Amino acid sequence: MNWRVTISFIILCLGLLGVLYKGFGSDPHAVPFMLKGQPATPFTLRALDSGMRVSLQELKGKPVVINFWASWCGPCKMEHPVLEWGSREFGNQAQFMGIVFEDTEDNARQFLSQMGASFPQLVDPHSRVAVDYGVAGVPETYFIDAQGIIRGKHVGPIDPQTLANWMKELSTSGPTAKQ
Repeated sequence: MNWRVTISFIILCLGLLGVLYKGFGSDPHAVPFMLKGQPATPFTLRALDSGMRVSLQELKGKPVVINFWASWCGPCKMEHPVLEWGSREFGNQAQFMGIVFEDTEDNARQFLSQMGASFPQLVDPHSRVAVDYGVAGVPETYFIDAQGIIRGKHVGPIDPQTLANWMKELSTSGPTAKQ
């Protein structure tokens, strides 16, 4: 009877080691990104400040950086100065756009009056564009090449080095972009 318990224990330990081995080396927070390499879903949204319509289709031929954000989002507050810097630094290489996610226009305007708004900020009624892009939370930043293909996204607040790396990647617009 003791040898059966011992063998059962060994099998259980080996199974547990197998599960742990498989889990190490992978990011437990990583979410599969199914839109990588796919054409960006076209949209036309209203600009928060001017009310003018902004269409993604009109921007084809130039890379686009789209950031989904909200005034109630703490990480968005940390990230916003990086995006402002990126827009100033790389605005001649790509069009930066912000899309307000699940927020009121008044709160978004107040946020931008305090934090700055050097690139268009768009209103997404009923979060339809966010759903089309698979936004799970904010902040999320999407990188679209000049041909209108989604090359990847960054989940969470982006830092200057990561943004600079993406801008370098978008400027080459190669088919092997990273996520």
